[in-house]
Amino acid sequence: MGHDVTVYTTDGFKRRVKIEKNRLVDVDGIRTYYFRNLSMYLTANFNLPLPYYLPVVAAKELKSFDIIHIHEHRTFLAAVIYLLATRYNIPYIVQPHGSAPRMIKAWQKRLFDILVGNRIIYNAKRIIASSKIESQYYKKVYPKLNEKIIVRLPNPVNIPKTPPEGSFRKKWGLKDDQIVLYLGRIHERKGLDLLVRAFNQIKDDKLKLVIAGPDDHHLKRLKKLISDLRLGDRIILTGPLYGLDKFEVLVDADVFILPSSDKYESFGMAAAEAIACGTPVVVTSNCGISEWIDSTAGLIVEADEKSIKDAITKILKSGSFHPKTPRVFKIERIARKFDEIYKDTIK
Repeated sequence: MGHDVTVYTTDGFKRRVKIEKNRLVDVDGIRTYYFRNLSMYLTANFNLPLPYYLPVVAAKELKSFDIIHIHEHRTFLAAVIYLLATRYNIPYIVQPHGSAPRMIKAWQKRLFDILVGNRIIYNAKRIIASSKIESQYYKKVYPKLNEKIIVRLPNPVNIPKTPPEGSFRKKWGLKDDQIVLYLGRIHERKGLDLLVRAFNQIKDDKLKLVIAGPDDHHLKRLKKLISDLRLGDRIILTGPLYGLDKFEVLVDADVFILPSSDKYESFGMAAAEAIACGTPVVVTSNCGISEWIDSTAGLIVEADEKSIKDAITKILKSGSFHPKTPRVFKIERIARKFDEIYKDTIK
């Protein structure tokens, strides 16, 4: 869109990225710094990235910027940028990406907020939420927040080219089976126990449930449930899928399920990607993405076994769901919206 963009990030989360560190590199025309973390042990085990060289560069460059966009605010990087933005009187917006609530790592988040997090939020010109569900939690966590500065904007979906159908089925020997898919973290809050029990009620040996994603301290319990229900031959645990592998399973699935039983699922990116791949979805009303889904893309249900089972059955039998990327998710539209937000903030 003709703007000059600079990105400050770190050199990895679980492992270091093989890229030049602490110096300017060009990424598709974007000025980018991958600041080296002081300790990958602290980063990977305690979610504590410490890009020690960031303050040196930011102190020199930040005064020349018109606006700053902070993604996730409870980090050393965000704290440094906030302090420098305040010093140079540069306006900034914050996009927490679902991290605002203190349901997880409560005392660490509370401590950070006392030290600097509250000031980062209260002094922001705009706060971006991907859904009503996410925005409602901002006020709960930050009671003094002016709700007028909250802007709701869904996450963009950008799939340049979907892979051909059949690749995932061929790899896993599922040529003649129908596929129910969950793709995401294997965490107790994601409602996978609920999904497995609902799936168990559908007595069809040609129907397979594929659960794809990294273990987040729940895989052992999930495997026990699958074993107890004797579903080992009908449920496939692929592990995490990334890049082309992820889109192959999204294309080949007959229905995608996001069964979150927790009251806080700020968005649900995998569901949006499934829709963009032409796969109908079932999401629970706990998911933020539910407000952006239309009737052609799938069904919104309550987080209970019967509702999920009935929705899966309806989509598989009806053939009347034909998802395509909604205009609201298109990356060009999101870019224009941010352009408007930036310009309005600068005014």
